[in-house]
Amino acid sequence: MASTLRLSSSSSSCSRQIDAAIHVPKLPKVIPYFSVPKIPTRKQLVQELNIREGFTFTGIVPVEKINEITTTSTDDKIATTQLYAILEAVADRVEMHANIGKQRENWNTLLLNSINMITLTAATMAGAAAIGGAGMPLLALKLSSTLLYSAATGMLLVMNKIQPSQLAEEQRNATRLFKQIQTQIKTMMALGSPTEKDVKGVMEKVLSVDKAYPLPLLGAMLDKFPAKFEPSVWWPSNQQLQKKNKSSEGKQRAEKKNGWSEEMEVEMREIIEVVKRKDIEDYERLGNLVLKINKVLAIAGPLLTGVAAVGSAFVGNGSWTAIVAVAAGALGSAVNAFEHGGQIGMVFEMYRNCAGFFRLLQESIEATLEERDLEKRENGELFEMNVALKLGRSLSQLRELARKSASSSIDGTAIDEFASKLF
Repeated sequence: MASTLRLSSSSSSCSRQIDAAIHVPKLPKVIPYFSVPKIPTRKQLVQELNIREGFTFTGIVPVEKINEITTTSTDDKIATTQLYAILEAVADRVEMHANIGKQRENWNTLLLNSINMITLTAATMAGAAAIGGAGMPLLALKLSSTLLYSAATGMLLVMNKIQPSQLAEEQRNATRLFKQIQTQIKTMMALGSPTEKDVKGVMEKVLSVDKAYPLPLLGAMLDKFPAKFEPSVWWPSNQQLQKKNKSSEGKQRAEKKNGWSEEMEVEMREIIEVVKRKDIEDYERLGNLVLKINKVLAIAGPLLTGVAAVGSAFVGNGSWTAIVAVAAGALGSAVNAFEHGGQIGMVFEMYRNCAGFFRLLQESIEATLEERDLEKRENGELFEMNVALKLGRSLSQLRELARKSASSSIDGTAIDEFASKLF
């Protein structure tokens, strides 16, 4: 009986041990759960691209559309790179024209002072030879005077041919125009998305300024004494644009579209009439007058010093020879001082540039008005503001000028003011 109890007790104890080992509670998992990211589909990529670019996703974008977007983006990058290259070239031209302009302005000052000193010295020697002297001293004075007058004549011929003051003004104008192109390129890139058309337009502007204001003195130099006064032209021709506009079918009209209205078009046409009848005509008249004066002075200066050189060679053979040598030399010096000291060539070039400015304004307004599609024009309000600023007027003054021009045409009277208040 006791053994049975021990066996039962032992058996019960083992069972409890076994059960305790079997029914151990489950421990929590300590290894975190990792998920492998799914690779996005083509549809998801296109949808994300549309959201980033600000588009509304309406479905799967066709493959052709994706290729077009990629090509457009590539073209924009190429156009931007080309504009940066042009910008570097324009910046170099600005520096080059500014430096050469200073150099040619120095030419005018140095040549003017040198020729006048040579001429006055020669006149003094001719006068001294006439006062008294014989033999070798007289010969030395006569020879020196003749050589100095001859040198002054040769230098005057060269100076009158190249017109250093006019050359300097050309370089100043070129510097200003290239700075304008430089600013336009920076604005174009700041607004974003330049196109191949923008690059071609900028290239045409750069080449047009290069052609209008060449740097070489031999071969490509502008004629300083043309047969007729002609305004400077530093912009591409608008003939192709005008032909394209004229071939457009129909003329869109609206009460006010893209800032344009019937009243504004009439206003711009009246401004053109004032510019043509007053400003361009006046500068052409002044330009022709200055051209004639410059031609006369360019001939008179070397002619007087040449006569003085001949007269100084015969000093001592009569009183009249000394008078001719001294008087002609003094007059030659005065003519040279008036022509180059007064910078008549620079004034002529300034008038050419001013007349060109008004010609460009006229052509730009005409080309804009000939565009049939109002949406393709520059915004009307912005265009009107630019025209007013170019003429140095406020918008109200510009409109008042157009009203005066319209009423003067009706009355058959001439308008009594110029379009520009700047120059």
